[in-house]
Amino acid sequence: MAKGYWIAHVDITDPERYRQYAEAAPDVIAAHGGRFLARAGKFQQMEGSGRSRNVVTEFPSFEDAVKCWNSPGYQAARAKREGAGDVDIVIVEGV
Repeated sequence: MAKGYWIAHVDITDPERYRQYAEAAPDVIAAHGGRFLARAGKFQQMEGSGRSRNVVTEFPSFEDAVKCWNSPGYQAARAKREGAGDVDIVIVEGV
């Protein structure tokens, strides 16, 4: 079964609100089998426009990644991030 990945690109505008999200989300993600592969580390934008923070999260399957996103726990964590920045997230299936 192919793994699933969340790929997030973020510009934080309210660090305090974002911190609340960053404290709440990891436990929910882990409960769905997710683990961070990259989380705001060093990067070099090679093409196109980017954001200041990049996060890659791996899940056991695409379905697990979608279930986590839709879970009440993640949606509660996500609500803490509202207004804290500009966020693009895509869920992709691995090969």
